[in-house]
Amino acid sequence: MTAPLTPPPPPHDHSAQGPWQPPAAGPQAPGSQHAEYAGHGWYTQDGPGMRTELRESAVIAVAVALGGVLLGVLWWWLAPHVPLVGDVVEKSWVVYLKDTEGEQAIGVDGTFTLLGLGFGAVSALVVFLLRRRGGVPLVVGLALGGLLGSLLAWRVGVWLGPAEDVIAQAQAVGRGVTFDAPLKLGAKGALLAWPLAALVLHLGLMALFGPRDPEPEFAAGPYQESPRG
Repeated sequence: MTAPLTPPPPPHDHSAQGPWQPPAAGPQAPGSQHAEYAGHGWYTQDGPGMRTELRESAVIAVAVALGGVLLGVLWWWLAPHVPLVGDVVEKSWVVYLKDTEGEQAIGVDGTFTLLGLGFGAVSALVVFLLRRRGGVPLVVGLALGGLLGSLLAWRVGVWLGPAEDVIAQAQAVGRGVTFDAPLKLGAKGALLAWPLAALVLHLGLMALFGPRDPEPEFAAGPYQESPRG
């Protein structure tokens, strides 16, 4: 005789016990929910809040713009002098260039442009070393500060240079005596040298040495080859 087979256990009746509910979790530490969501890739918080970034960009813009005072002083000191000569024609004073073929005026614009490029490179490097991250507010603050600094340097250089009333200067020094022309920026595009240089160099530094986004993690599982038709 063979022993009777033991019948299998009856299946669990979930309807009798009520709907399934996850186990109650204890009190979570602050930030645990953020960590859980970040693990699933739903939400990540990178860097400070927008208000903090705006405040930092405003500080950067003001600090960079104040560097325009130094740029203006260097421009006034290093820019070539444009010689002028006064004369009396029909009882009226006229002023003209002493060297009509000279390139001093071009040198004035070139000096401002070169100094602007240098200041843009230095400001971008300093901002990158202090705040090793990007962000639209920071870049806007850097570019805006460079533009304001260029405008300030332009006005400081003109203020430090010779007086703009060339007729009065010609009368003061006398007829046929050479004097220096006012410091003038002929090519207004030179004002963009500082902000453009700062913007390009900062973006380059961020691309080469800035923080990298973490690569997405994929769940490990058996590799399955798709069936071929």
